[in-house]
Amino acid sequence: MSDPSKATPEPEPEPFRVPDGDLDDLASTLAKTMAEVRQHGVILDRLGSEPVSTPQSTAGTSTAGAAGADKANVPASVFILALGGEAYAVELAALSDWVNHLFLPVYGREISTTRPWCGQWHEHPEAVARLHALWLAWQQLTDAEAGLSGPSTWHRDHLDQALVHLRAPDGPFAACTTSPTRPNHRVLATPAPELTGATR
Repeated sequence: MSDPSKATPEPEPEPFRVPDGDLDDLASTLAKTMAEVRQHGVILDRLGSEPVSTPQSTAGTSTAGAAGADKANVPASVFILALGGEAYAVELAALSDWVNHLFLPVYGREISTTRPWCGQWHEHPEAVARLHALWLAWQQLTDAEAGLSGPSTWHRDHLDQALVHLRAPDGPFAACTTSPTRPNHRVLATPAPELTGATR
């Protein structure tokens, strides 16, 4: 019988190395996965905050009445401007993650008088609405079910148009940052709502 203490030690395995060309693909995949995980967290938060509906077995309840009750439990819209309170705050936090970690690093470009940006974009309702719509479209069109042309469609139909309006010299950031070395933030006044029934 051989002595186990005299057995030759096995050589240590060589470390796994990823080719530099594949790092960008891995970073992109990781960013997408992180965004999906955040979105799943938002969905779970929404589901956790919605009231639980209990089925009622009432004789004579019509199918139309049941359908109406089901519609009452479904949010009218997932668009951020339709949300309020905690739901808005949760959605804005998830949107901020996407804007700060994916959108700006890739599509931010430099700040100039012809392409203004505001670091406090979340205080501009138009910017929040446009960025949220862009993010919703991104989630749908970068999903595998969107097919291979999904990302191209997102760029052409959503991103390009959103950037034209967001970064326009007279857009929502017109009074804000025009130089990264001289940050400026000012929310421009919007038209006052017309009062109905007011005497002239």
